[in-house]
Amino acid sequence: MTRFGAFARARSACGGARGRRVLAAAFALLAAALATTFAAPAAQAAPLVRIGLPLANEADPYARPVGRMLTLLASYTHWPEPHDPLRLCLVEPTDHAEALDRPPFAGEAGIATTVVTAQAVIGTQCEIVYIGRMSIGQQRSITTAFRDKPTLTVAENDPACRSRAMICLLFEADSLSFRLNIDAVSRSQVRIDPRVLRMGMARGGGW
Repeated sequence: MTRFGAFARARSACGGARGRRVLAAAFALLAAALATTFAAPAAQAAPLVRIGLPLANEADPYARPVGRMLTLLASYTHWPEPHDPLRLCLVEPTDHAEALDRPPFAGEAGIATTVVTAQAVIGTQCEIVYIGRMSIGQQRSITTAFRDKPTLTVAENDPACRSRAMICLLFEADSLSFRLNIDAVSRSQVRIDPRVLRMGMARGGGW
């Protein structure tokens, strides 16, 4: 049985004090498995997921969390056809993606990274597109090009999701977060596991 299966079973049996204890244990297991905290932003229903930064004094403390976040997103995204490895197009310039094209992320996460320019990516086959630091207009050109394709789009430099990317990263003082663009997700040919969305909403509603 998967951890999510255990969570679902516990939630269905939540009547009474014993059920509440089981449900609390399932929540704790789920939190440990994901190593993230789910919360909903006040302005919209889309969940916001956080990954803590490493304690080590690194040149870019966000680099490894970005790799972990991309791995997490890929694991809960379903493409119409299986791909091994998934092709990640890294659209430069970027500020926090240096870990995405080198070990241990490259090769070990089931993701193969290709570094491309904003112009070249439009003609490239990608299962994931990581959009770096560029104008909103340039970002929208990329998301528009992949709108009808089975591609997960992730924006590094667009906290308000104006680029129309499916995932918008939020770089905070002590954590890395992301926000789902619900409209972009609903229009896409890829599907993000709805359990992640529901749990994010439930967390904002007061678990």
